[in-house]
Amino acid sequence: MQNNEFRSGFVTIIGRPNVGKSTFLNKVVGKKVAIMSDKPQTTRNKILGVVNGDNYQIAFTDTPGIHKANSELDRRMVNASYGSVSGVDAVIFMTTPTKKILPGDEIIMNNLKKTKIPVFLVINKVDQLKRFNDIDLTLALYQNLYPFQGFFPISVLENKNIEHLLNAIYDILPPGPKFYPDDMVSDHDNKFLISEIIREKILYLTKEEVPHSIAVTVELMKDNEEDKSIKDIYATIYVERDSQKQIIIGKNGSLIKHVKDLAKSDIKKLLGQKINLDLWVKVKKDWKDRPGDLALLGYSSDKFE
Repeated sequence: MQNNEFRSGFVTIIGRPNVGKSTFLNKVVGKKVAIMSDKPQTTRNKILGVVNGDNYQIAFTDTPGIHKANSELDRRMVNASYGSVSGVDAVIFMTTPTKKILPGDEIIMNNLKKTKIPVFLVINKVDQLKRFNDIDLTLALYQNLYPFQGFFPISVLENKNIEHLLNAIYDILPPGPKFYPDDMVSDHDNKFLISEIIREKILYLTKEEVPHSIAVTVELMKDNEEDKSIKDIYATIYVERDSQKQIIIGKNGSLIKHVKDLAKSDIKKLLGQKINLDLWVKVKKDWKDRPGDLALLGYSSDKFE
């Protein structure tokens, strides 16, 4: 970014589940603002991550992966992803190396044709290729389907080509002021980030239907009465079935203890202080299809607009 002119703008990251959108956002922000998992639909909310440079500020938005909607929550997530391309300066369409156009990507590109803003094709996880030149096949497939602003094979894991992508984004941004303070990295508060950290650990430790059936809310955060340097945090894990509650708790409370231990480490880093973490597990049947429950658990329709 050789130009000294200050530029700022908004960029949405869109793509299928598991292509690395959240990992990319955390990388460019330099701090964990979005949870990561190999489970589909890990990201449920739009997550803003602010990147500051000497002559630019870019506000990236990580979106839920576009997938087939099987519940009201899924529908809101997919709508949030499509709606996020409105009013931004550019879009990153992220995919992974492939030998054929995947149905999910084709659906995304068909929807992108409705917009006139610059769209960058970003092919992540090129570190998984046996030969880097194999990326040419994916490029050839995708560039014939959409007039992309540019093509960027990247590896978030190996920090490959990310700076080139940021340079290209800078080039198309308009001159403008900073929209956010220098110390702001996300638009979500600590309660939200803590609930997401807890959910991330459950995703890591469980499988099958359980990861998709949980929601986490932080009920209370307060200074410890005996030691003000310690933060007491009380959170509730919601599931849809009694059987899922037993899985989350584990034999003799073993799994929820593991969740707590893993989450405490990340929460301490987030807050920069010692914490006490209390977790409860409650059943809220079929919450993903109940608008009232979705609102109660932080998934009201206005959060997805």
